[in-house]
Amino acid sequence: MKIDVEQFSHFKHFHTIDAHTEGEPLRIITGGYPEIVGSTMLEKRRYLQDNLDQYRQILMFEPRGHADMYGVLITEPVTPTSDFGVLFLHNEGYSSMCGHGIIAVCKVAVEIGHITPLSFPHNINIDSPAGLIAATIDKKPNGELDVWFENVASYAHALDCHVDVAGFGAIKYDIGFGGAYYAYVDADAIGVSCSPSNVNQLIDLGRRIKHAVMASTEIKHPRDEDLGFLYGTIFYSSKTTQPDAHSRHVCVFAEGEVDRSPTGTGVAGRIALLHAKGEVSHNQQIIIESIVDGQMKVSALPCDKFYQFDAVTPKVHGRAWITGVHQFMLDPTDIFQRGFILR
Repeated sequence: MKIDVEQFSHFKHFHTIDAHTEGEPLRIITGGYPEIVGSTMLEKRRYLQDNLDQYRQILMFEPRGHADMYGVLITEPVTPTSDFGVLFLHNEGYSSMCGHGIIAVCKVAVEIGHITPLSFPHNINIDSPAGLIAATIDKKPNGELDVWFENVASYAHALDCHVDVAGFGAIKYDIGFGGAYYAYVDADAIGVSCSPSNVNQLIDLGRRIKHAVMASTEIKHPRDEDLGFLYGTIFYSSKTTQPDAHSRHVCVFAEGEVDRSPTGTGVAGRIALLHAKGEVSHNQQIIIESIVDGQMKVSALPCDKFYQFDAVTPKVHGRAWITGVHQFMLDPTDIFQRGFILR
């Protein structure tokens, strides 16, 4: 069936490239947004929140998206050395950093010719709300593209904390920062399975832990007030399905989203915690698997102190694939102008 798109010229149009990193979706928005005002990525993020949030709802919510959809909006860079800027969006709002998004957007940018390396490995600098991200893309002998990035300074924000969670009891947790703040909980210690069949309990408990920690603990980023919020709960387990994996992550973030990947910012925060506890050394690489057996490799590179925190620079490696190219449209008579979420 041939479609004449011109007959829909009165519709609002959005152009995207969809991909996934280790199973986690990423909708890369390449067209349809007006100008994003702001001289920094945090200013641009605030502008989206205050003026253009309806577009996030259109592309993340049903019927075009779903409760676990994740997106990235490509912007002009805000620093002279960067190739482009990124703003991340999901079912609740806008995150400060996203590792799976960085991996996918770098690979896609090269695959579609937006970035054309003259040689490999090739460095890509990206402005994010959390800071400058240095990514690298290389080409393997078989032609496959390989991507990794060095994250912002990451650190253990708090260790060996406890919180009472309604209906469950006392839970021990750590808070790590890897571009976003997470509460990290040992799932084995509390008898919670990190298997796909237990996803409903993980979502419920993850949300309750997040809200309990938020109610009992104030989180302040030492430099940027807009980064001082708890993004989610990460359950970790030593019960892996792959023999080369160090541990398994299940990240419940935003409004009950479950990351299908090990979570790029999550493994960054985790390696910072492991280093702070003396369980990994500088440059020691570990593999962390996800709830669907995706894998990310992460190591802790030496880093200067970040304000009062002893920090590391996480190096994160993952795999991504394009899943589709889309032109979404919004009929002006559509009764669901901003979409909806129905779990």
